[in-house]
Amino acid sequence: MHRGRRENPDGSTTLWRPVGPAELELLRATGMRAWPPRLPDQPIFYPVLNEAYARQIADEWNVAASGAGYVTRFRLPTGFARRYPTCQAGGSDKLELWIPAADLDELNRHLIGPIEVLETP
Repeated sequence: MHRGRRENPDGSTTLWRPVGPAELELLRATGMRAWPPRLPDQPIFYPVLNEAYARQIADEWNVAASGAGYVTRFRLPTGFARRYPTCQAGGSDKLELWIPAADLDELNRHLIGPIEVLETP
């Protein structure tokens, strides 16, 4: 269940998420402290388990869909992150957590520090 995760010695787990310009603006509106609600047709929030995979999605999906893609990084308490299984979405390095959209408010309450943008416009 925990394969491929970056579980840190301080009890946190590091995750990444690719975003487009619209989602980045919604993040900025929260002071980089909360993920925006999912749209009705998006039942899953899926952060990924490594930066390279996040960069690939940002380049291949976000840029194609909106002209720009950014990689974000955030941390959660490892105990909270372990509630959700590791899911493989293709090759062995394409690993994600699948978090039901209904759990997003609770996830936001568990964020450790701000959400960071690794690539900025």
